[in-house]
Amino acid sequence: MNAATGAMTASASRRPLALITGASAGIGAAFARAYAARGYDLALSARRTERLEALAAELAAAHGITAFAVPADLADFEAHAKVMAAVAARGRVVDVLVNNAGFSIAQSFGAVPWERQRAFLMTLVVNACGLAYDVIPGMVERGRGSIINVGSLAAFAPGVAGHSLYPGAKSLSVKFSQALAAELKGTGVKVTVTCPGFTLTEFAEANGTKAVMDDAPRRFFQTAEAVVATTLAANDKGQVVIVPGVHNKIAATMLRYLPEWLLIAVLSPASAKYHLDE
Repeated sequence: MNAATGAMTASASRRPLALITGASAGIGAAFARAYAARGYDLALSARRTERLEALAAELAAAHGITAFAVPADLADFEAHAKVMAAVAARGRVVDVLVNNAGFSIAQSFGAVPWERQRAFLMTLVVNACGLAYDVIPGMVERGRGSIINVGSLAAFAPGVAGHSLYPGAKSLSVKFSQALAAELKGTGVKVTVTCPGFTLTEFAEANGTKAVMDDAPRRFFQTAEAVVATTLAANDKGQVVIVPGVHNKIAATMLRYLPEWLLIAVLSPASAKYHLDE
């Protein structure tokens, strides 16, 4: 028995396990709460060990599930393998993967060291794909599972100054999810990519744009809980690409169908305020 992580040890639990990256705050923590409420055990991964352990203890006590922290920095080379090894060491397999870990760089591409840009790609692209690669064989063998990738409304937008890699990385998340869904059709594995717009999280604090975000109209923001509820409902139905929120759906439609030259003309001045001085 382990009071901090639930009534059963991880190896003894028969409940399905959700592995959630970037689980220490925001959308990741909201996914953790939602899956705990559904009776899933949790493997919570992020860099901030104390936050992960506190959330694991809270959700284990509240829902009678097993929850444990998997501290990891997904900016590291082959970090996905270390995360999976930590899960396997507890005698567990992954039934749900939520690729949520991420950040953005609000400066021009050449204004920050390459190591920072590389860390971005490792976190949002390489290790996210690595985790999916690792969990798919077991899910297919068991005939069930879910992969949820956290994209962004930016996936449908053209690139503008600042956040240079972000739209491309999120666009890859969408295309990658569509490809996986097609490849895994009929296996029992559901793949969903969720593309939220402005969401009330700590994301802007991390990239230095909090003051600007605080001035944005609150009516355009969603809570992390609302994003997660919409996403889980979509995954349950087997939907692949989901844009939470009516206003975001309208924006996504415009981003998809308006001429790119017009979008660039409109978005460039609007995005300039989120582009930090170098």
